[in-house]
Parts: sequence; C-alpha cells; structure tokens
Amino acid sequence: MTNTPAAELRPKALPPGVFAPERIEIDEFHLRRYTQDDAQALHEAIKASYAALHPWMPWCVEPIKIEDQRDFIERGFLAWATGRAFDYRISDGAGAILGSISLMDRVGPGGLEIGYWLRSDLTGKGIVTRAAGRLTEIGLALPKISRMEIHCDAANAPSAAVPKRLGYRLEKIVEGLEPKSPGETGRGMVWMTP
Repeated sequence: MTNTPAAELRPKALPPGVFAPERIEIDEFHLRRYTQDDAQALHEAIKASYAALHPWMPWCVEPIKIEDQRDFIERGFLAWATGRAFDYRISDGAGAILGSISLMDRVGPGGLEIGYWLRSDLTGKGIVTRAAGRLTEIGLALPKISRMEIHCDAANAPSAAVPKRLGYRLEKIVEGLEPKSPGETGRGMVWMTP
C-alpha cells in the first residue's frame, strides 16, 4: 500500500519544465506565488473566513494553526518545482490577501484543474470569477493542455457559480463520493471548458 494520493498516480498533463507564471496581474488585484512570508496573512484570512470555508474545505478544521499554513506553503514549493500544482495568493493593490487559487495537474492528460477560496467578506465582487477566468486562459495556453476543469460538491452553490459564469459546461455529476467536509453531499460536480 502506498501513501501517494490518487492524483499523484495519474499521468501528468504538463510536459517536464513547463510552469505557470509566478505573478499574474488582473485589474485591481493580482495573483502571486506564495512565499513563507505569507503564512501569517494566510492564517488570518482563513481564521476570518472559517465559517464559510469549513463546510467545503477538508483542511479547514479547528483549531486553525499557523503551522498548517506554513506546511501548505512548503508543500506548494515542491508541487511547483514538479509542475503538479501552482498555488497563488490573491492580493489586492495594497498587498492584502483576498483568498487563494490553484492550478493543479491532477486530472490526467490534456487537463488542468482550478481550485479556489475567497475571504467570506469579499464574495460577490467577481474576484474569484476573474481570477479563475485568467487561470483558464493561462492553462489553455500551456503546451499539451486542451481542457480546464473545476470540481466542487453539488451543494456548494457559490463555487459552482464560478464555472457557470465562465461558460464551463457541467460535464458530469459523480455520485457516491465520500464526503470529506461537513457540507459535502457526496455528489461531485465536474465542470469543463467547452
């Protein structure tokens, strides 16, 4: 038996040596690769949005410990170096953290997945939609990538609204998944670019 997550066993979509940009400008905010200096701001953003994140994010549990954010950032360095995931902080013009978004190579050949969360006091402003839209463009421009995916639980209406607004199509609903967070129903939506 192995400790390797199923996503790690899937063939990579990106060729060796291909990486997403480390910084992306979008209107009045930007995405940038995490550094260890971001751990405290990330910790504060997660604490401030615990009630909204906890139902959907398996990693968002109490007590919220800064060590977990440091570990996330550290794992992100390895994931970036191997081309498995590109984790970004979403920041405003003053540098405040608004949320997080990732471009992940875990859905097999030809595809990349986008995952995201936003501070609960900033939802409804189109921030995640614009960030995911820009990552969709960037992902589809990378070599060997022909589709982008966004996965979420069927009950997570705010997350499902993002791919809808971007013109993704609901490819399938996967039944019988084991819920990993308290709000999950076990019905997973898989959204894909047309």
